Amino acid sequence: MAQTTPAAAGRPRQKFTISERLVARERRRKVLAHVLVYAFLVVTALPLIFGYGWLVLNSFSETLAFGVLPEKLSLKNWRFLVEPPSRFYPDLWRTTWNTALLAIGMTVTVVAVSTPTAYALSRLKFAGRNAFLALTLVLHAFPGITLLISTYYVLRALNLLNSITGVFLVKAALMLPLAIWVMKGFYDNISWDVEMSALVDGATRFQTWYKVMLPQVMPGIASISIFSFIYGWSEYIYVITFIQDKESWTLASYINTIVGDFRALDYGLLSATALFYIAPVLLFFIFTQKYLMRVTIGGTKGGS
Repeated sequence: MAQTTPAAAGRPRQKFTISERLVARERRRKVLAHVLVYAFLVVTALPLIFGYGWLVLNSFSETLAFGVLPEKLSLKNWRFLVEPPSRFYPDLWRTTWNTALLAIGMTVTVVAVSTPTAYALSRLKFAGRNAFLALTLVLHAFPGITLLISTYYVLRALNLLNSITGVFLVKAALMLPLAIWVMKGFYDNISWDVEMSALVDGATRFQTWYKVMLPQVMPGIASISIFSFIYGWSEYIYVITFIQDKESWTLASYINTIVGDFRALDYGLLSATALFYIAPVLLFFIFTQKYLMRVTIGGTKGGS
């Protein structure tokens, strides 16, 4: 029977192999990296969390101690939901309906126009294509506020002043160049092989776009939908310039009437109306964000 030498008996037994130590070291490195990343995100998010937290607390409080802590909770600030309109405040639900019409109508129009237009610019070769792309880029770079006066005269000639329709058309036209370029980028990243396979199988150009290409650019459609909805929902300058009738105002104009003189500003009422104002945008983003997380995989890069 083999005997153990004193040197072997005194030698410590190795618990982990070299590969196991490397794996453990890599795992610790990844955990530390995740901790640092999340710590950075928490620190940068704290001002936003504090701001929205203060907004919520202030909307349900009659007074705030030191401007932060609620002293007495109340629903008084939400009275605007049931109060009838007056000569100072327009009808809340009418302005909400006008805002929804502007945002939804603008979103539907921008998506309906930019999606097929971007496909044609990405996949088809025709005379004037490059000039059209350059023109859309120039229109997007041109400040919309500088067109305010000329747009006013155009809408007056078309008898579209004092109506949501006029504002909707102007906003949609200003949003289209950006939407077209965004959607063109999504189409450009789809493999030509995918499209050619559908055409070889007998699909028409429209069927190829509708059944093959469109599902793959859903993240792009979701992104321009979100931007268009927010762009329309938050519009103020064009509404206050082109619409003088309070019956056609939007929520941005409604909040402006609440602000009034800052020395007599009711911060509780303003906080409540602000939450009411941002809630639809937040809900719209929650329901559409899943499309933003989708990634098209496979294939080579398409046409330019």
